[in-house]
Amino acid sequence: MKIKNICCIGAGFVGGPTMAVIALKCPYLKVTVVDINEEKISAWNGELSKLPVFEPGLPEIISEVRNVNLFFSTDVNKAIEDSEMIFMAVNTPTKTSGTGKGYAADLQFVEKCAEQIANVSKSNKIIVEKSTLPVRTAERIKEILESNKKSDIQFEVISNPEFLAEGTAINDLFKSDRVLIGGEKTQKGEEAVNELVGIYENWIPIEKIYTTNVWSSELSKLVSNAMLAQRISSINSISALCEKTGADIDEVSKAVGLDSRIGPKFLRASIGFGGSCFKKDILNLVYIANFYGLKEVADYWESVVKINNYQTDRFFKNIINSFDLNVTSKVITILGWSFKKDTNDSRESASIYLTEKLISKGFTIKVYDPMVNGNRIKEDIERLLIDKGKLEEQTAHVLTRLKICDELYESVVDSNAIAICTEWDEFKNINWNEVKTKMDENFLVFDGRNVINKENLNSLGFKSYVIGQS
Repeated sequence: MKIKNICCIGAGFVGGPTMAVIALKCPYLKVTVVDINEEKISAWNGELSKLPVFEPGLPEIISEVRNVNLFFSTDVNKAIEDSEMIFMAVNTPTKTSGTGKGYAADLQFVEKCAEQIANVSKSNKIIVEKSTLPVRTAERIKEILESNKKSDIQFEVISNPEFLAEGTAINDLFKSDRVLIGGEKTQKGEEAVNELVGIYENWIPIEKIYTTNVWSSELSKLVSNAMLAQRISSINSISALCEKTGADIDEVSKAVGLDSRIGPKFLRASIGFGGSCFKKDILNLVYIANFYGLKEVADYWESVVKINNYQTDRFFKNIINSFDLNVTSKVITILGWSFKKDTNDSRESASIYLTEKLISKGFTIKVYDPMVNGNRIKEDIERLLIDKGKLEEQTAHVLTRLKICDELYESVVDSNAIAICTEWDEFKNINWNEVKTKMDENFLVFDGRNVINKENLNSLGFKSYVIGQS
């Protein structure tokens, strides 16, 4: 099969940037990104400054290849019909009901996607799993394809998980540590794998393209995310100990990271990890381990999530304990809503949980983030409240205590405390003298990302708390 046309179903963080880079590096390919969300596709086709995914370097690539060999469309059926290779990059959230509730991945979008491909296809297709999926999902996809196909056509399903970090996705795509491709150990399966290898070979050295069986590829993605999250939870647990003993978490992290067997990455203490993958993938791993009767394995990985929740809760309690019981007139500014800097993704951000907890205690919350808009912030809170079973009127009451600000110094006016929840570079260069003139009494600063100079702030009359410092 000669690949000339590819499409990607799903125009989110994975699908958009990945297809943009493939289009750039493979000008002979026609690349189409499709999604049923008309607003999202319109944004991809709109102003470069307003792309639905904020990622450094992405607008420049889009400007070069859009409407040349990269196209964004809502016509899913046509894209499927025209393509020889189809990437599936749809959402796989954690199940909220049924078997595996709270742990297992919800595959309804993947399954609907497979059904649509089978119903539309009139020629052989290679299906590429790009979403993060549980082990043996490829088997389920193949079953759906085979049972719904309309003619004697062949489908090959291969796994190609993404290893992108938000904020550095373009660099991760250009200079991948590895590209992982899993396929069936059959002639047709190996041919499908080789077709995808041929695409990546246009810019990735062959020695960095690693091929496995499908099941190893699917599991490797879950394990990679779980182990990265484990490192964060490990150093966060030590930050609590540092605060009690007088040790400095930054110094401990650096000392430990100098060990070549460990290395420095993912050893920075914080309010807790967020994003669409870490928590979801760990819980999926927990579910799989329990499914196969490996309780001790499941308990071990679930503890990574528990420590993360503990870290956010610890930060919340430090704020609460700094005020007396009468907080109804108190205002706290949250600086940062995205789960990390250089992205507009706020999924599982600690800011969401912190804000809801503080409002429930009676505080008014003002929020500033340079990239996450106000509508998204309100939607995040509403979604959390719905998950907690809150009624519409209760949600409306909570939102009256949530104020969205468009500018940093505006957000601190009349505030009693500031909580830094995202490590945006802007927050490392705050004029604290100006901030103090705008704040109300207390002058409290809670740093959940270790971006402030504690001694400097204290000398200016602030009372500051930094994670991992006594």
